[in-house]
Amino acid sequence: MNEIKEQQDKIINATHHDPFQVLGVHFTGPQEQTAVIRTYQPHAAAVNLLTESFAIPMKKGEKDGIYELELERAAFKDIDLDPYSYQFQITYLDGTVHTVNDPYRFQPVLDEQDRYLFNFGTHYELYNHMGAHLTSRSGIAGTIFRVWAPSAARVSVLGNFNGWDGRVHPMRCLGSSGIWELFLPGIGEDDLYKFEIRTQHGTILEKNDPFQFYGELRPRTASIVRPLDRYQWQDQQWQQKRQATAPYDQPMAIYEAHPGSWQRDPQDPDRFLTFRELADKLIPYVRNLGFTHIELMPVMEHPLDESWGYQVTGPFSMTSRYGTPEDFMYFVDQCHQNNIGVILDWVPAHFPKDEHSLGRFDGTALFEHEDPRKGEQQEWGTFIYNYGRREVSNFLIANALFWLDKYHIDGLRVDAVASMLYLDYSRKEGEWLPNIHGGRENLEAIEFLRHLNSIIYERYPQTLMIAEESTSFYGVSKAADIGGLGFGFKWNMGWMNDILCYFEKDPLYRKFHHNSLTFSILYAFSENFILPLSHDEVVHGKRSLLDKMPGDLWQKFANLRLLLLTMWMHPGKKLLFMGGEFGQWTEWHCKQSLDFHLLDENPLHSQMLTFVAELNRFYKESPSLWQLDFSPEGFQWLDLEDRQNSIISYVRYGQDRSDHLVCLFNYTPQTHYNYKLGLPTGRQYEEIFCSDYRRYGGSDANDDIRHQPIAEQYAQAPFHTRITVPPLAGLILRPLPSA
Repeated sequence: MNEIKEQQDKIINATHHDPFQVLGVHFTGPQEQTAVIRTYQPHAAAVNLLTESFAIPMKKGEKDGIYELELERAAFKDIDLDPYSYQFQITYLDGTVHTVNDPYRFQPVLDEQDRYLFNFGTHYELYNHMGAHLTSRSGIAGTIFRVWAPSAARVSVLGNFNGWDGRVHPMRCLGSSGIWELFLPGIGEDDLYKFEIRTQHGTILEKNDPFQFYGELRPRTASIVRPLDRYQWQDQQWQQKRQATAPYDQPMAIYEAHPGSWQRDPQDPDRFLTFRELADKLIPYVRNLGFTHIELMPVMEHPLDESWGYQVTGPFSMTSRYGTPEDFMYFVDQCHQNNIGVILDWVPAHFPKDEHSLGRFDGTALFEHEDPRKGEQQEWGTFIYNYGRREVSNFLIANALFWLDKYHIDGLRVDAVASMLYLDYSRKEGEWLPNIHGGRENLEAIEFLRHLNSIIYERYPQTLMIAEESTSFYGVSKAADIGGLGFGFKWNMGWMNDILCYFEKDPLYRKFHHNSLTFSILYAFSENFILPLSHDEVVHGKRSLLDKMPGDLWQKFANLRLLLLTMWMHPGKKLLFMGGEFGQWTEWHCKQSLDFHLLDENPLHSQMLTFVAELNRFYKESPSLWQLDFSPEGFQWLDLEDRQNSIISYVRYGQDRSDHLVCLFNYTPQTHYNYKLGLPTGRQYEEIFCSDYRRYGGSDANDDIRHQPIAEQYAQAPFHTRITVPPLAGLILRPLPSA
């Protein structure tokens, strides 16, 4: 009896780790002929037990809020004992009456195999089990809640359905797994909830669900019960095509966009467009420009707009800023039906310290390291995931798979990989701990990335796994089984820094920085590179791409066209941040739309847009620009030494070497007449593209369309021709078919 009272005290004081030992139905007495039905209702004035046949008032126990009833088995033969079919009729202190099912009469659901796989770190479909899931038990609809909090003394479900009182719905801890579970009958879609966690030290924490699929709009932080299985996808044709096509020898021109500032509601500039609205505006825009993919800055839930989504508090939750999960599914579906792939920025490098989020989730360093020298990213004020903890690694890998599975995402651009790879990243001496070998490499993070990429490519072979990695770490896009990290692609940050530094120079002085144009070819084939001109290059005082360009108005636009042509002709896939396609003047700001009004104010902006659209069309129609992106066989210098004139020329080859392109670039505003251009063959060549065409805002300085070869070596080429080279422009030649 004393033990029962102690157990009841734990229920009342909200300290019990397994409330099922006290609440629900318990058989006692000889041959267990007596059933004791017990419930804890701290807000009740009276409780009746209801069955199909009768209603019996329950006795208020010695402990406040405890109601119980003893019945002999013979007295309730009408009750189905497996499970026990009864309900509580509760009269609350405010006079309202509600009939509810007892959550403490249902047995655990998550089986031992699921728990084992999670603790071992290999439960890759974890999102189908953890968090809040609509389900039914014995014909009763409700929601089953699960959360991982191994060091918690008690965990409860809080919600609008229990007055946000942590005493009402304590959960059961499932053995040594650290997982807590509770099925709540009657809880349905759109109900708000959180988890209340009592730490070993008695502190009470309120946390949102790490596995929430949807949440309240900031600044509110509750999780929302939401299913993800109702949307009817119509992208089967895209999926079949993608599964049959490896991305490495295909064109890839990525349009990077921030969904909250590409365009806002014209009638209410403070309102974000939903993804359903963006589908009607952004997708046709990107399709008409000829981009093959849209890369979205993080769409996961985050509390601070100014973080651009890179400080994620809900890794499994589509942010409510842009509508519902179904709105985003519609957006992805429409992209696919318009032959556009979707890439998401994904952030496994760090997470914010907001109290409702993952930090010290159960009162301990659960998702992060205890030691701040490993567990905190001082530069960003965030926590670092503990990649060596199997459950944390599993959480992140399952999260990556979740977006590919539930939202049909085509690729993930993994943010801040360099910060994961190095223990001393952005740290001073004494602020970091070496690895077990005394080195600076984060061996646990390296193993995590290899594990991540291996599993993703095993399950989704054609996924675009892209690393934003800024160091010379070996083999970022090499297979894990040969010592690489296993990514499919890597951002070429070296090229980006060199080319922007070069273009910001006055053309008069570019000849002294010629190596910035040519150096990238020395390592261009060491990784599967994507050339990025991303959001990071047009913020924080760096100025927009157009504003970086030197010279007068005409020269600025000519330089920008030349920059983009240089990028599109260079080996590697392409990425351009929104606004660069029409010459945005101002830096990007996450709280306002792009300046689309410029397209109506100055023809140079609309001509820039035309240039990008035709550049993409030309790119996609030219196999030599993408078939051998990652092989030195696809590139040949014609002349890399004309420093004095700041001119370079080279050839891009496809798998059919006879179908190649000769590329010539002039990085000064001087027009060159009768200029010697090397040619790789003795065939006649014709000009097929030039950034100086008048319809792009250029000068049309070159009117020579066809060019005869001269059988005389020049520079690195066996033949050459004479050509007019337009100012601040690139031109592309193609060999005519042999007679």
